[in-house]
Amino acid sequence: MFELNFEINQFLDTYWQKKPTFIKQGFVEFQDPIAVDELAGLAMEEDLESRLVYLEKEEWHAECGPFKTFERLEEDGATLLVQAVDHWHPDAQQLVRPFRFLPNWRIDDLMISYSTPKGGVGPHIDNYDVFIIQGEGKRHWRVGARQALPEFAAHGALKHCAPFEAAIDVEMEPGDILYIPSGCPHEGYAIEPSLNYSVGFRAPDQNDLLSSFTDYNIDNNENALRYTDIPMQVREKPGCIEEAELAKLHQVMLENCKTPEHLIPWFGRMISEAKHDLDIAMPEHPLENEDVIEFLEDGAQFTRLGGLRAVYFEQSPKQVFINGEVYDFSGFTELAQYLCDQDEAASELLELFKDEPEALNLFTQLVNLGYWYAE
Repeated sequence: MFELNFEINQFLDTYWQKKPTFIKQGFVEFQDPIAVDELAGLAMEEDLESRLVYLEKEEWHAECGPFKTFERLEEDGATLLVQAVDHWHPDAQQLVRPFRFLPNWRIDDLMISYSTPKGGVGPHIDNYDVFIIQGEGKRHWRVGARQALPEFAAHGALKHCAPFEAAIDVEMEPGDILYIPSGCPHEGYAIEPSLNYSVGFRAPDQNDLLSSFTDYNIDNNENALRYTDIPMQVREKPGCIEEAELAKLHQVMLENCKTPEHLIPWFGRMISEAKHDLDIAMPEHPLENEDVIEFLEDGAQFTRLGGLRAVYFEQSPKQVFINGEVYDFSGFTELAQYLCDQDEAASELLELFKDEPEALNLFTQLVNLGYWYAE
């Protein structure tokens, strides 16, 4: 449905996490996958995170959804933003797929915004990489090189940055793509009523990782290693923590992550867990294995639920982590990789299920959980 119109390896070598770039007609003959009224409808739902940002009498305002009315969008200077639209809108989900030349686990979500003329959210710096695709309308963007700038709260829900010199200053039209690495200041304002699509790639920081790893160990490590003393002699300086003692403490703290493989059970669960609600709909009547085979033989395909994260590790391909849980694919790792690498699964599954009843059992279980659905 959407096909990128630029050389991907050249982009990765030259720009990815290095510097921003503007790609004219990154999507040729771009067609919006969602209408403005559909986006507004999603912003009325409690399960989705949405915001309405506007500038009034030189003061910034931000309101959080769900919304009942949208009078503010009848005026200039307003922006409606809805997070994780790919979780809820199958056509919008298609816009994420062209960016899977990057690892799936790095994709955050698809945010869609609608702005009236002069609408925007102000100058700011994001801590994630983002591709911004221009849909309907035109929008003026300014982007600076990565730099440290003073930041301040323009509103309780809006953080802005100080003025910056633009490295990119452009008017975007439908199909244009703007890539902005983490740490680059930017601001965009609609020239006319505009739809914008933001595919974000969020990387966890040290604090996120350490906090999550600690929580995991508290919940799963009942026999935690306890510090024991080094060989003791009478202390002439009892107030001193000796070098060997600190080294022993360090050893205790690293016991559960001495090698990268030690991180797999925790990180697989953490990174596969959805950060936003999923539109999970289990089949009204659970399917049997025979039903799955019949669907496939009739030419149906199974599509992975929008926003569902499914990952495996190169070191341990038999373990597949789906939505925060681990599944054992021992004996059929080819199926595991196929399901994680592809958004859609069709007749190829028949060959993978051949003489592998346990593989079929597991896939049927995932379908009945609502993680894959037949089309």
